Amino acid sequence: MPPPYGTPPQRDSWFAPLSIDLFVKVLKTSFFHPFIAWIIPLCFRAQSMFWDAPPMLVSIAWAAFVSLCWIAGVINNRLAFGLPREVDLSEEVIVITGGASGLGLLIAEVYGMRGATVAVLDVEEMESGEARGVTYYKCDVSDKDQVARVAAEIERDLGTPTILINNAAIVIGKPLLSLTFPEIEKSLSTNLLSHFYTLKTFLPAIARSEVGGTIVTVSSVIGTVGAAQLTDYAAAKAGVSTLHRSLAAELRVSHPQIRTVLVTPGQLSTPMFYGVQTPNRFLAPVVEPVDVAKEVIAAIDNGRNASIGMPLYARWVAWYTVLPLGLQAVVRKLAGVDTAMRSFVGRRGLKKDATEKGSIAGF
Repeated sequence: MPPPYGTPPQRDSWFAPLSIDLFVKVLKTSFFHPFIAWIIPLCFRAQSMFWDAPPMLVSIAWAAFVSLCWIAGVINNRLAFGLPREVDLSEEVIVITGGASGLGLLIAEVYGMRGATVAVLDVEEMESGEARGVTYYKCDVSDKDQVARVAAEIERDLGTPTILINNAAIVIGKPLLSLTFPEIEKSLSTNLLSHFYTLKTFLPAIARSEVGGTIVTVSSVIGTVGAAQLTDYAAAKAGVSTLHRSLAAELRVSHPQIRTVLVTPGQLSTPMFYGVQTPNRFLAPVVEPVDVAKEVIAAIDNGRNASIGMPLYARWVAWYTVLPLGLQAVVRKLAGVDTAMRSFVGRRGLKKDATEKGSIAGF
């Protein structure tokens, strides 16, 4: 008997649109922004307040502190990521794996409309059909022979690739004891080994480019914290993150003109995790692909190295691993990370759900 797919019930409340990320964003553009911070003492001075008045001294001290924090942030990024490279989209050839839907499709369509040359590699047909400036290549990136064949076609049809975005992934969503060996092999091949195949295939061409290039790796916070029913996926994403960091270290020495961008999102609002419910939408909101796409595109456009984590907790999740084990267990229980997959339906379930709804509507 087929599983009773259907849209899982959604938890909702009056504060659903609010999240800690929204509050932090507002604070960063207001109270914690140097420009706004310096306006306060200037307003006091406009009211003829003396420079040695306590409110004036406090506001000046706060503005100076905020300014120093911003300067320290700029210095930190420069030390961590170095100087950016110049990017001319008319000269860039962008290869996106898993670009037929979700995050990959958004990035592909944006760059296609902006005049870049984009090649999408996916086993599925593109959801939006033909997109301007985007060429679709049917390719299973877990098969190194297919990757090599498509790479030759891209170089012949579009030119030498300069940007590689490794975005392809699958989620099986079963407990380890329920996974078959073919499912394990398929998951690890798609989520981890495909990165090695695409890098070994496309990186030599990117290294030959006179304008440099960019490698983008899409990982997940699950690679750091792990989760029940995601043993294969978590193991692969942990490997992907470590692969990216090791590769970035190699390229800084051998090919400093190549930039690297690591993307570590939380739960994305894409069909891949259809049905999964985030236990706490205030602290761990579901991330919209368009928000991640904006950050990735900004990093590529500016020609800089970057480490992108969304939502807010994704940028601090590494600190979870230094907590005492007992506290980690408490945090996991409160966060519900090990029960979130119980309502998992996935991409196939979404298609089945849509088919059933269409049949009912037709009936």
